[in-house]
Amino acid sequence: MQPAARTNLAETAVENIRSEIATNRWPVGDRIPNEAALADMLAVSRGTVREAVRVLVAQGLLETKQGSGTYVRSLVNPDESLLRIRRTGLRDQVETRCALEVEAARLAALRHTPEVIAELRQLLTERGEYNPATHEHYVARDLAFHKAVVAASRNHALMEVYEFFSVSTQEIIRATVTGELPEPDMAAHAAIIDAIASGDADKAASTTRTFMAPILLELDRLLAS
Repeated sequence: MQPAARTNLAETAVENIRSEIATNRWPVGDRIPNEAALADMLAVSRGTVREAVRVLVAQGLLETKQGSGTYVRSLVNPDESLLRIRRTGLRDQVETRCALEVEAARLAALRHTPEVIAELRQLLTERGEYNPATHEHYVARDLAFHKAVVAASRNHALMEVYEFFSVSTQEIIRATVTGELPEPDMAAHAAIIDAIASGDADKAASTTRTFMAPILLELDRLLAS
């Protein structure tokens, strides 16, 4: 590890610590050296180490536990990953959303309860039809419905991935409700609930795939023009 330069000490310390995390010197879940040890390692003051750790905690790479120490939380900065996702093409994002929701619906058909179906129907009722006067509320209600479908899968890893991807999903929803892409109607949403309620995993998956198909077809048309 190179000693931190005299200028931008905190930034250099952040990069050095991030490098140690990326090379798996401190695996996820491990406690990193204490403040004094890091200061010696980086050849900076303890105040600089404290500032660097605060930055990495804010970025989601580290986690500080009161009375215990600071631990590696992730190898990847979630903000940077989200930025890379947002730089991908819209079709890539729609395909990813489709893959997540198709699998979620398939699992939901196998694992749902009557209470889950009732909740989905209630959320769809609250979503209602699009009204430009309540644009952002409508986007939020539509996203809440789709998150509930994913939650019905009872796959917590899938739920976490979808939550991380939800900013992109919101942008896709905005593109559909503003007319840039086709917006699936209430009947198409209700069909997903009915397919999940049937308990037929293949039907739930195919219904969700059909739900997303017009959006993908329109994107293909726009890209070809």
